[in-house]
Amino acid sequence: MGPFSADRMIGQTGALINDNSGDPVWFRPLPSTNLQNADFKVQTYYDGRSGRGQPVLTWWQGSLALPPWYTNLPAGSPEPGGCYYVYDRHYRLLRTVFAKHGYYPDEHEFTLTRRGTALFIASRPVPVDLTPYGGPKNGAIENSEIQEVDLATGRLLFSWNALDHLNPADSEEPVSSASSSDGVWDAFHINSVDEGPDGRLLISARNMWAIYDVAKASGRIRYQIGGKRSDFAFGPGADFYWQHDARYRPGNRISMFDDGCCDLPDGAPEQVSHGLVLDLDFRSRKATVDRTYYHQPPLESPTQGNTQALPNGNAFVGWGQSPYYSEYAGEGNTQENPSRNQLYDARLPGADISYRAFRNEWTGTPYYPPDAAARTRGAGSVVYASWNGSTQTRAWRVLAGAGPRSLSVVVRHAPRSGFETAVTTKARGPYFRVEALNAQGRVLGTSRVVRVRAPRHD
Repeated sequence: MGPFSADRMIGQTGALINDNSGDPVWFRPLPSTNLQNADFKVQTYYDGRSGRGQPVLTWWQGSLALPPWYTNLPAGSPEPGGCYYVYDRHYRLLRTVFAKHGYYPDEHEFTLTRRGTALFIASRPVPVDLTPYGGPKNGAIENSEIQEVDLATGRLLFSWNALDHLNPADSEEPVSSASSSDGVWDAFHINSVDEGPDGRLLISARNMWAIYDVAKASGRIRYQIGGKRSDFAFGPGADFYWQHDARYRPGNRISMFDDGCCDLPDGAPEQVSHGLVLDLDFRSRKATVDRTYYHQPPLESPTQGNTQALPNGNAFVGWGQSPYYSEYAGEGNTQENPSRNQLYDARLPGADISYRAFRNEWTGTPYYPPDAAARTRGAGSVVYASWNGSTQTRAWRVLAGAGPRSLSVVVRHAPRSGFETAVTTKARGPYFRVEALNAQGRVLGTSRVVRVRAPRHD
């Protein structure tokens, strides 16, 4: 996840991997809470020439226009200066990716393809006369482009521009909202793009309440689900509002995170946020509910969120503006029985949230060594051992000695306990070193030699 907060951040923003118990596995903190990471996940990086793939970590990094500090962009829009990062399993930077056409890299989406390319959303304000929509003449629309670049060369291969294909008059975001962002209207708010196996794109426009199936070769919208020009009618519970993370599913299905709540149309039933999978009947042009994922207690997330399909058939839901992330058995549950099939649930501290949250398999082998620290305690010492990002460390070996070159083993096997393991020893040192051990007892890495420090007196 990428923890951040618009109100009293607890801890630091950055890119964070936790284990099932909530203990950090890897954390890359950012120097200011004005910087954020988003869409942090595991992907496969394919070499465009050889076609070989390797697991990597990817994320967006930049700053967002967030109230009450923004003045010239709609809330949640990317400010200039952002980029995307691709890191290998040793936590080394492989690629930095930027947007083209003068657009800003957008936090909402960054996807690697088997072609050795990156598909992402880029945004910027474009001057537009808003008087036809009830806004100012010298206004602007926060426009979005879907862009695809070659990772090896940075060359732009494809772009799809929202203003060329969508009518701002269909927006559910009132043009009057532009008065709080220097005349820039967030009419579309494109927040996800997914590529289907046949080259189609599934594009979600939050502020249109609509999802579009686009023919990539021509850019033509093949059909629209939701919004004012929907090509599909909705069965009971199938309609959605302010949605995020639209994804193709096997068969004629799509999934999303339905934020649902807040500023609903007149007559619409009160909704709570939930994961939603729809079945699309192309003959009858009707969308019906295939399954849903609700939280106990019920949550209302005005923004953000995602519904991830896991390889084992389960679903993982990041609750966006609500500080939770959860796993469910694949068949899901109902609003009437939200605790059914909920297998895992965790909460971030305070008002901290993450734009999306993912459950991924990841093996990290840091290129840098473990860390160690030591303090005297009574007649002995306590040694602290950690290795940011190591997923294979299962235990620690501690060495001590009177000099930095005369160390011997004083603790042969101390099981790893959380991010930092405290190991008590009768050895006085004053020099110590730790070795990280895997499940077979093999040494994975060795720290530098540290000297014991006197105990603190609080």
